Amino acid sequence: QVQLVESGGGLVQAGDSLRLSCAASGRTFLTYKMAWFRQAPGKEREFVASISWSSLSKVYADSVKGRFTISRDNAKNTMYLQMNSLKPEDTAVYYCAAGSGGVGWDSWGQGTQVTVSS
Repeated sequence: QVQLVESGGGLVQAGDSLRLSCAASGRTFLTYKMAWFRQAPGKEREFVASISWSSLSKVYADSVKGRFTISRDNAKNTMYLQMNSLKPEDTAVYYCAAGSGGVGWDSWGQGTQVTVSS
């Protein structure tokens, strides 16, 4: 497993941008698929975006497609989520996750709060 630490959350206004980072420990980071999830108050955790180890495959939830961009820098053991044109409905705790293969996610970060005011 890898240990994951998110950062970059905060309070912004609708239409603003924010970039989240997920720093991973461990030498095998580059072999992991990575993803962002989020959980709004009173709602279940939902998928936001994922990226393969090579960055060749990226998948986005329909709700963020065209506004969010997932990326990773394997040399820095870090994944990013660039969030543009933020909406109040993007307000949630954002979590990064890592998976070593197949279906599912092996490791989770502690989360970072993103709040978008209208």
